[in-house]
Amino acid sequence: MCTERCAKCLGSTLIPLAVSGFLAHLLLFFPGGKVIDNNDHLSDEVWYFGGILGSGVLMIFPALVFLGLENNDCCRCCGNESCGKRFAMFTSTIFAVVGVLGAGYSFIISAVSINKGPKCLMVNNSTWGYPFLDGDYLRDRDLWSQCEKPDNVIPWHLTLFSILLIIGAFQILICAIQVINGLLGTLCGDCQCCGCCRGDGPV
Repeated sequence: MCTERCAKCLGSTLIPLAVSGFLAHLLLFFPGGKVIDNNDHLSDEVWYFGGILGSGVLMIFPALVFLGLENNDCCRCCGNESCGKRFAMFTSTIFAVVGVLGAGYSFIISAVSINKGPKCLMVNNSTWGYPFLDGDYLRDRDLWSQCEKPDNVIPWHLTLFSILLIIGAFQILICAIQVINGLLGTLCGDCQCCGCCRGDGPV
């Protein structure tokens, strides 16, 4: 039962991470903590929904599958007591791969957005755009003055996308662990049903 317990632990960890990623991305729609009057002034990466889809919605499905593994009945697969559990663990591996892809998407979008910097009203020409190049604002805080509006947009942008980056990294790690865990459960089996599959009742 160790592989199912491990999966359940991983699933219970994914749920708060998914919720946190979802909420962090929602906050990106309010740069600087304020409602903006034109959605075109939001950074492009906000509309890619990395935190909402990748680290949020797509992560719920693997989490639920992982949580439900320990309750799966291993005694109802062609009369073979290990077949049911093996199939469940194999299914969890597939969902874990989906989780890796979703978290990877969020991770990449976050990394790109951090390097690119936020969209803001630029001081030099009073237009909305991206005043920073190749993450130079990360090394030189004096460059932050190139953004006039929204207020505090740079720390807001940097903090939230950094949170999504970290969440994505943890989710990739958790799902990768479940890929290995699921393959072990598939190959080795993890069912202790005793006689229930043979019709002579549990011991």
